[in-house]
Amino acid sequence: MTEATTTSLPDSHPLASGRTSGSRLVRALRGDRPETLPVWFMRQAGRSLPEYRELRVGTAMLDACLDPEMASEITLQPVRRHGVDAGIFFSDIVVPIKLAGVDVEIVPGRGPVLGSPIRTAADVDALEPLDPAALEPIRQAVARTVEQLGDTPLIGFAGAPFTLAAYLVEGGPSKDHIRARTLMHAEPETWSRLLAWAAEVSGAFLRAQVLAGASAAQLFDSWVGSLSRADYVRSVAPHSAQALSHVTDLGVPRIHFGVGSGEVLADMTTLGTDTVGVDAVGVDWRLPLDEAVRRVGTGVSVQGNIDPAMLSAPWEVLEAHVREVVRRGGAARAHVVNLGHGVPPETDPTVLTRVVELVHSLGDGTDGTDGTAGAAA
Repeated sequence: MTEATTTSLPDSHPLASGRTSGSRLVRALRGDRPETLPVWFMRQAGRSLPEYRELRVGTAMLDACLDPEMASEITLQPVRRHGVDAGIFFSDIVVPIKLAGVDVEIVPGRGPVLGSPIRTAADVDALEPLDPAALEPIRQAVARTVEQLGDTPLIGFAGAPFTLAAYLVEGGPSKDHIRARTLMHAEPETWSRLLAWAAEVSGAFLRAQVLAGASAAQLFDSWVGSLSRADYVRSVAPHSAQALSHVTDLGVPRIHFGVGSGEVLADMTTLGTDTVGVDAVGVDWRLPLDEAVRRVGTGVSVQGNIDPAMLSAPWEVLEAHVREVVRRGGAARAHVVNLGHGVPPETDPTVLTRVVELVHSLGDGTDGTDGTAGAAA
């Protein structure tokens, strides 16, 4: 694991200067339940917005991610439109591996595709470290965004080592990640070195965003649901802890989110150690939030977990679902309302705005008694 440093945030950083330290999001992540529930959406910056699609015409996804002006504008669009309580930096989890020299492109309709998969010890040996100078477009985009966000916090994010490794080994998207899981068991030393590399690259990407102005950091593990708990604890969690350790010394709130992660939620909050944990755990739509709290305890905040499929349901159905999510989230020390995964591209943006307005109308999400009943009870 990377050794902790003594670096502190710059005095001009939004957390250090106080611009975002009292925001709903930061307060909730740190365990305080603000008077109004904070809400933001994963993938809020992107495909569901017509202004995004117009801006992206003629520009490849990864080119957009590495254009500071464009990445900043895309990040800001949903904050302006929806009135959410945080921006999420517009980028992609494969950006840092591309900057480290891996041949990867995002193919429309398919996702990240590698020119040559990483499947042998020699392939892993050939991977290059990420040059910090390559992250300059990321720093510029974050700084540009934070300057315009004012007291609204920006969330930085990175892909977790397992999800990056899954793409690297499979060569692209996969339903079951058989090759990656086979490598984990067949060549554990090679696997460990691959995840250690991914953790360093992803951690550096996350740290660059935080130092440039992000007020929180999220580690995103898209494919963790394909793992058994034993495999996660033994072969994956230590590397996720390594990635997150890159921002430990900076003191920003940290969120850990995984899709299909119900069986490993508790392990995702502690990451197998007493010293490297997280402030909040994201929960997908499969597990009710009160059950998630039972599994992880009340020492962390929860984030989630509106079912993205509900966004296209009739409003009365969606409203009832949001209220139920908020009610169950009342069991946690604090709750950041979000989706259980990303915004589907076909979502009507006006629906997201209505959800934000609804959440903000529900107060702090509890009835002020035992912490288990929501405002909609």
